[in-house]
Amino acid sequence: QVQLVESGGGLVQAGGSLRLSCSASARIFSTNIMGWFRQTPGKEREFVAAISRSSGTTYYADSVKGRFTISRDNTKNTMYLQMNSLQPEDTALYYCAAKSGGGAGVSNLRLYGDWGQGTQVTVSS
Repeated sequence: QVQLVESGGGLVQAGGSLRLSCSASARIFSTNIMGWFRQTPGKEREFVAAISRSSGTTYYADSVKGRFTISRDNTKNTMYLQMNSLQPEDTALYYCAAKSGGGAGVSNLRLYGDWGQGTQVTVSS
């Protein structure tokens, strides 16, 4: 049973925007840390952003700071990633994931136990 479902990916021109959504089961969404990762062929999945349920603290990779905004709606069991000023290097398969515990190791994909199937984001130049 798929418990994390991403949506909102697509094709956009450089400089454009997209908003990704991640819908989760109540069990998974109760997990403290929800995050976004991305992956391109031949490369390891990399951290993009994360958000804490308990404190609302947000975490970002340096490459997306100031352009991407992560948020969560705990009433809808949904997390979002607003992506602005998109560049071709943002092209990737974007995954949402859940991690228990605090913010330590928030960028370490191996600490996340639940993953979605991914949604493709393609940015044309």
